[in-house]
Amino acid sequence: MALLSVAPLVSMRKSLFNSLYELKAIDKTIPNLAMCRKRKSVTPSIRMSSSTSVSNDDDVRRRVGDYRYNHWDDDLIHSLATSYEAPSYRERADRLIGEVKDIFNSMSAEDGKSTSPLNDLHQRLWMVDSVERLGIDRHFQNEIKSALEHVYSFWKEKGIGRGRESDVTDLNSTALGLRTLRLHGYPVSSDVLEHFKHHTGQFTCSAIQTEGEIRGVLNLFRASLIAFPGEKVMEDAEIFSTMYLKDALQKIEPSSLSQEIDYVLEYGWHTNLPRLEARMYMEVFPQDTIYEEKLVELAKVEFNIFHSLQKRELQSLSRWWKHYGFPELAFTRHIHVEYYTFASCVASDPKHSAFRLGFAKMSHFVTVLDDIYDTYGTMEELELFTAAIKRWDPSSIDSLPEYMKGVYMAVYDTVNEMAKEAENIQGRDTVNYVLLAWEPYFNAYMIEAMWISSGYLPTFQEYLDNSKISFGSRITILQPILTLGEPLPRDILQEIDFPSKFNDLISALLRLKGDTQCYKADRARGEEASSVSCYMKDHPGLTEADAINHINAMVNKLLKELNWELLKPDSNVPISCKKAAFDICRIFHHGYKYRDGYGDATIETKNLVTRTVLEPVPV
Repeated sequence: MALLSVAPLVSMRKSLFNSLYELKAIDKTIPNLAMCRKRKSVTPSIRMSSSTSVSNDDDVRRRVGDYRYNHWDDDLIHSLATSYEAPSYRERADRLIGEVKDIFNSMSAEDGKSTSPLNDLHQRLWMVDSVERLGIDRHFQNEIKSALEHVYSFWKEKGIGRGRESDVTDLNSTALGLRTLRLHGYPVSSDVLEHFKHHTGQFTCSAIQTEGEIRGVLNLFRASLIAFPGEKVMEDAEIFSTMYLKDALQKIEPSSLSQEIDYVLEYGWHTNLPRLEARMYMEVFPQDTIYEEKLVELAKVEFNIFHSLQKRELQSLSRWWKHYGFPELAFTRHIHVEYYTFASCVASDPKHSAFRLGFAKMSHFVTVLDDIYDTYGTMEELELFTAAIKRWDPSSIDSLPEYMKGVYMAVYDTVNEMAKEAENIQGRDTVNYVLLAWEPYFNAYMIEAMWISSGYLPTFQEYLDNSKISFGSRITILQPILTLGEPLPRDILQEIDFPSKFNDLISALLRLKGDTQCYKADRARGEEASSVSCYMKDHPGLTEADAINHINAMVNKLLKELNWELLKPDSNVPISCKKAAFDICRIFHHGYKYRDGYGDATIETKNLVTRTVLEPVPV
């Protein structure tokens, strides 16, 4: 059902930014928590748990989460300084960009100075892989396309050698080629890897682990992660290469190679964040030639120039957070800085400010609303807020409890402002389309609130059908991707957004992965329903470990299906259109790698903020 009574957009809607480099606070006079009087709240109808506390303001018993709250002092955010805003750094970067383009062009020359027919394929693949991992590939899209076209023209059923005139195929070049070509949409089959197996069906390797062979197996591992459903050879490759590399780490001395292996084994592809990888890679990248020196120098200068923009964007986000009274919400998590960090780790093009800030704001909403609907709010309050959202009219705040008023206006204003930003790119007003995504999201929240209130434990399928909506991934993806500069007609958008399989896979795997890390803490707050508990209900006699193993197997299967939906050849939706949504999936997957990184952001997530936002790299 469509949202009812959608009011016209208010005339005061303004762009998120006046210009790319002039990020200003929004200074509307709206109700926020600091401006609102406290008043008595209604009697709760949600069942209490061991996490229940008594609010001193309204004498209502409310459940609260045992969260670690805001880790980043506002004064720290506004004191951030950088020396990389000077025009001289941009001039230095532009000079280096030209020099790296010359390196690409030299590989196409026939004089044999930088490449020869015996190494030209591997050199091109290495160059493409290097600029991508160093985070500078956006400057070389034409050169990358030309290099990959050259490699693909020599691609054969048994793979490739190091050069177009090589007599034998090479595992390193073939594995790197398979990975790189597949990621760029070329129809390459994983069957090429069968030719590197022994007649026993096992991958072959020498008794002595040379650096060259280790790097070949490292690229085999990286390729194996870009697997499609049913590709057994990729599963075999992942098992073999994982064991080989772990063994190699026990034998080789600590070095740049060992650090690279550690990183790749740790983060793989689905939890890898490009800016974090770039930071690591420029620290271990060899600098034995002038080519390598220029690549690393450019990567470092670009990293730090973007760092100066991150500072301004983060300060703008902090002003927004304070303007709507979010610091006064003591019951919820305040991880807007972390969400901004995640966004900047997958989208470091300076012109994508609206994407980064939009993702941070939408994700912050999802977190606050999750804490309200699952924990803090009473049933009557939740019904009032849901009805107000469906009316989509600022006058609706009159019916809301005081703590909800600032939240409502923040959602209302930000959705409208992001729609205005998207209209400049999409050529149409997207507000009504976006609101159609919010309605099922709130409906799913209300269903979960009723489960908590009644103590109902649904079946696994019933739970998953609802909770993959309440996870909110669609909310965090939809509006940010509309600001990226690529027009998305409605038919293309619906291949990324609901009701596409692509969207369904992202929603399901994030809910399942998240539950494996959150279910114990959720249960302690009175939220019994999770994929773990519901699966155990459906299968009496299973242990929690059994249920988690099953769910992790489901996640791995869904990841392969998602790979296919992203990269399948002959799709009418370009990979570039889906990539941002896929990267948001990687963001959330990363946060659940070790723990619930959104409920406890004190360790890995805190380190991520430090390494990718707060600290520039030494140049």
